[in-house]
Amino acid sequence: MFSLPHRLAVLAVFVAILAGACAGGSSSPTPTAGSPMTAAPSAAGSASPAVPSSAAPVKLVVGLGYIPSVQFAPFYLADQAGYYADAGLSVEFQNKIDPDLITLVGQGAIDIGIGDGTSVIPAASQGIPVRYIATLYGQFPDIVFAKASSGITTAADLKGRKIGTPGRYGGGWIMLQALLGSAGLTTGDVDVVEYPDFSQRAAVEQGAVDAATGFSNNEPVQLELDGTKAVVLHIDQITPLPGPGLIAAAKTLTDKHDAVARFVAATLRAMNAIKLNPQVGLEAAIKTVPELGSARDAQLAILNATIDSWSGPVQVAGGLGAVDKPGWTKSIDYLTTLGLVPNPVTADDLVVDGFIPIGG
Repeated sequence: MFSLPHRLAVLAVFVAILAGACAGGSSSPTPTAGSPMTAAPSAAGSASPAVPSSAAPVKLVVGLGYIPSVQFAPFYLADQAGYYADAGLSVEFQNKIDPDLITLVGQGAIDIGIGDGTSVIPAASQGIPVRYIATLYGQFPDIVFAKASSGITTAADLKGRKIGTPGRYGGGWIMLQALLGSAGLTTGDVDVVEYPDFSQRAAVEQGAVDAATGFSNNEPVQLELDGTKAVVLHIDQITPLPGPGLIAAAKTLTDKHDAVARFVAATLRAMNAIKLNPQVGLEAAIKTVPELGSARDAQLAILNATIDSWSGPVQVAGGLGAVDKPGWTKSIDYLTTLGLVPNPVTADDLVVDGFIPIGG
C-alpha cells in the first residue's frame, strides 16, 4: 500500500524465482467484536456458508508489507476487534518484501498477501500462480510529487526537470514512464537521479531535484507536515494500473476458499469502520506498533491519505474491495509494451471474482 521501498516488479526477479514458486503446494464508526459480519459470496456469487459453531478456527498466514505501519490499520483492527475470530479464523501476520511475498504466496507458504498489478502481472506471466481477489487501493499509490512552488502541475511540466527515484524498477518506475508517456515524453526527456537509500523526499525539500516518485500516503504528506505545500501527479486517469490488493495462490483459493472469503469480508468490514472513524484505525495501529504513538498527528495524516486512496471510481460505485477488471486489461496491455509480459495473460487469468461481499 504501499509506501514500501522494496516493491520490485523486475522481470528477472520472477524468472529467478519461478522454479521455486511452481514447486510449492498448498500448504458502525466504532466497531465491536460482536457486531454481525457481512457474508462473502462464493465463487458462484452466493453467500459463503456460516462458520459452524463447533469448527476449530482456520489458520491463515497473511503477508503484509516489509515495515509494520499505520497503513495496515484495517488488518490490525480486524484482528484486535475480533472480526477474524468471528469469521472462524486464526490469523498470523508476517512482514515481507514484495518479491519474497509474491513467491511465498505463489508457493502457498503464505495464504494471503498484498500485491499490485505491476507485481502480479509479470509474476503470473512467468507462471507463478498468484491471483488478485480484492482491491485495497482503488487509486494507484505511486505518484510524482513536487513542491507547489516548482511550477509543476502536469506531466508536460516535467520535461527537462530533475526527477528523483529510488531506482529504475518497480511500480514507481512503471508509473513514471506511463506519466511521461501521457505527455509525449520518455525518461530520456528528464534527468533521472537515483536515490537507492530512498532519500528522494529530502532531495525535493532541499532543491536537489525538482520532483520525485513516491507514494500518495507518504512523501507528499510528510512534505506538507514539514510546512511545504506539495503538488501530486497521479496516473489513474492516464494509464490504469491496479493498486495493491489481496492476492492468493490459485490452489489456496481452492483449498481454503470459504476461509479466504471470510477473511476478505472481515478485512473490508474493518476498512469501512476506519473510513467512518479513522481514529479507531490509528489506535489499532498504535496498539500493534507502539512507536507510532510518538507522532500521532503525523500518523493520522498518513492514515487519512491512505483512506483517500482506498476508493477510486469503481469502489465508489461498487464498494470497497471492488476490482476494476477493464483497468487490469489496460494495465496488461501497457506492461506488455514495456516487455514485462513475455507470456500472454488476461484479466480473467489474474482476477478471481466472488470474494467481495455484496455492496463492498
